[in-house]
Amino acid sequence: MEQPLDLQRFMGDWYVLAFIPIDLPFVSEKDAHNGVESYRLTADGTIETTYTFRDGSFDGPARRMTPRARVANPPLNTEWKMKFFWFLPAGDFLVIDRDAAYSRTIIAVPDRRWVWLMARTPSIPDSDYEAMVAVLTRNGFDVSKLRKVPQNADLNTEQPGQGNP
Repeated sequence: MEQPLDLQRFMGDWYVLAFIPIDLPFVSEKDAHNGVESYRLTADGTIETTYTFRDGSFDGPARRMTPRARVANPPLNTEWKMKFFWFLPAGDFLVIDRDAAYSRTIIAVPDRRWVWLMARTPSIPDSDYEAMVAVLTRNGFDVSKLRKVPQNADLNTEQPGQGNP
């Protein structure tokens, strides 16, 4: 991305529409339903993150991750150091794309192992989704590993979030 990311505009709730999911022994999102990622900029400049989803089905157990991030490349603000657990080093996360209206975004890790396609709404037109997938293809991601995240807007009201700006 060439344009700086406006952190204030980026804060709020993002519905996870698709991803190449994290699937590790201590953290897995591979069977996520109704995934919502929420960001809140704190007074000290860090970003509180809350990622909630239902595991396995729409009525599966609620899961919640609360990593904290700091911007690693001001003033562009597109590289974040995300800390999930106190005993692990912070991981690199990149905002590799977002539309001008801040209604769609793509966040990934540098090695392209994980990626998240997100929007401010639980669904987007197919043409917008395909445009996001095209960004991944141009950037060398294995889009055959993408998994759409089932979203049910009626159930998303149960998700804890920080609210849209």
